[in-house]
Amino acid sequence: MSRDHVEGAAAPTTAHDADAPFLELLARGAAAEAYDRPVLLARAEGGSGERIAALEHAKGVALRVRAELEGRRRREAELSALFETAHDLAGLRDVDAVLRAIVQRARSLLGTDVAYLSLNDPARGDTYMRVTEGSVAARFQQLRLGMGEGLGGLVAQTARPYVTDDYFQDERFRHTTAIDTGVRDEGLVAILGVPLTLGPNVIGVLFAADRRARVFEREQIALLGSFAALAAAAIDTANLLTETRSALAGLEHANEIIRDRSAVIERASDVHDRLAELVLRGGGVHDVAAAVSQVLDKTVEFSETAESGALEASRAEGHAVRHRDDWIAAVAAGEELFGALVLRGHPGLDPVDQRTLERAAMVTSLLLLARRSAAEAEQRVRGELLDDLLEARDRDPRLLRERAARLHADLDATHVVLAARLAAAPDADQEATARRRLWSAAFHLAATRQGLAAARDGGTVLLLPLESGDTATELARRTARHLGAAVHEAVTVGASAPVRDLTAGPHAVVAAYEEGRRCLDALGLLGRSGDGAAAEDFGFLGLLLAGDRDVRGFVDRTIGRVVAYDERRGTDLLRTLDAYFAAGMSPARTKDELHVHVNTVAQRLERVGRLLGEDWQSPARALEIQLALRLHRLAAPTADAGLR
Repeated sequence: MSRDHVEGAAAPTTAHDADAPFLELLARGAAAEAYDRPVLLARAEGGSGERIAALEHAKGVALRVRAELEGRRRREAELSALFETAHDLAGLRDVDAVLRAIVQRARSLLGTDVAYLSLNDPARGDTYMRVTEGSVAARFQQLRLGMGEGLGGLVAQTARPYVTDDYFQDERFRHTTAIDTGVRDEGLVAILGVPLTLGPNVIGVLFAADRRARVFEREQIALLGSFAALAAAAIDTANLLTETRSALAGLEHANEIIRDRSAVIERASDVHDRLAELVLRGGGVHDVAAAVSQVLDKTVEFSETAESGALEASRAEGHAVRHRDDWIAAVAAGEELFGALVLRGHPGLDPVDQRTLERAAMVTSLLLLARRSAAEAEQRVRGELLDDLLEARDRDPRLLRERAARLHADLDATHVVLAARLAAAPDADQEATARRRLWSAAFHLAATRQGLAAARDGGTVLLLPLESGDTATELARRTARHLGAAVHEAVTVGASAPVRDLTAGPHAVVAAYEEGRRCLDALGLLGRSGDGAAAEDFGFLGLLLAGDRDVRGFVDRTIGRVVAYDERRGTDLLRTLDAYFAAGMSPARTKDELHVHVNTVAQRLERVGRLLGEDWQSPARALEIQLALRLHRLAAPTADAGLR
């Protein structure tokens, strides 16, 4: 950007002018330091305090957007690297090549100077360097660590991640001359180590290290742990292939066994190819189960509720376990358990088929993680669009429609804004959990109904299209039932009146949301928690709750059938109702007011009852009818005068 251009942008007169230089910096991916330049130039030119404050505000917003974009790019890169590594693992041919790729990707994504992987040597009782990336010291590359010695030895012994921001000042692990000399030769200061585990056994350690002091964040520790899990799987797969080849070599004298073993290997290769294809095209968990079923010629199902004891044993051991006549392989990622792949009715499962089932369970966990990440991203996008509509800022209607179209939502359709809230939970922890479930259920409902959802004001707000023939009341009640069933708690829902052309007026969605919240509060005050309603359901109270004070709608709902009857038949039912209420609901006094026979009054009131319902003279209904009569007279004074 030229200096003249920046200087021109440093003296804004509007919020849009203040945003302009930072938008340009965002567009070209400028460094964070560059965002100070427009503010510094404005101060140097003697800009007003208002101008400088606007620039400072715009700079803060732009830096937050930049941080969010960088975070998303980083997460995309991490997920891409995990998928690439999983693909390498699915088509494993050279375990050293896969381990080198894992170490290289770990170093690149964590941005460290060095990354390396050590493996345990059970025969010698220590651990040794297997792969290094970025190392320059020969002595360091040849290190062997005894169990419990150095940070790596402590990780290998305890099976827990350890991190130090200053290796030589850290007294939590045992320092030895050989290890300290190797680390000093390499110049390392900050070191993070995570265990490579197969079931309960530690087979090695994956490290990331810097030559300067550094604090590793929780997300970086988790990412290195994911790479360590893939490295352990690569080693285990290589061991499996080695075992298979050894078995084939030892059984070459028996043609029948050779044929059987070859068929097993072909099935394993086939399932690996199929699983790799599923990963690449984004298949689901049931696709994985179907592919494994076909290759193994056995029934394999994904279950979220497998037998708990066998499921926990499988997760702890890292292998499929037998439960009666079935085999159960846990589908898990770290401490999170998604379910299990269950192979039905084959207690004598072939070892290779057992490993194939385990590999399929690992791929299933990766697919579930990827799908959840995608769903979380879509949740944020839907929530951000609804937030923009609710904040009533000046937005370009065309851009809003384009953003909605990418989410399969149509802002030109008639919508209803719904405010949803939970009944109070017994304690804060349960309430927070229930709110998360409510938000998840609301997002799923919005996504399936081509709507939007966002968390707001301690509850959830939804923007759902109103189908032809449907009403806001019916939609509110269905939504309350759906969300309540999803979160297993009472959910109350208040609905706005239908809103048309959401992008035409900047405050349309805001006003509708406020109306929905008023209905929500009214339901709570009336003791109707767990129900759904719109303003039209509250009788004359709806006039106070509705954002547009729909007097005509209230009159029509209350006495519209009587008005229409008089207009069609030329009768005097409205006048009779007026006189009846004025006479204290006494037919005798009413006939004097109207100068008709008392039987005529009775006949007219009977007709009114058939039009308005048998309960029209109950105190609540009578109050609403009298209010509607008065509003009708105020809205049509000329006609009313004619009646009198």
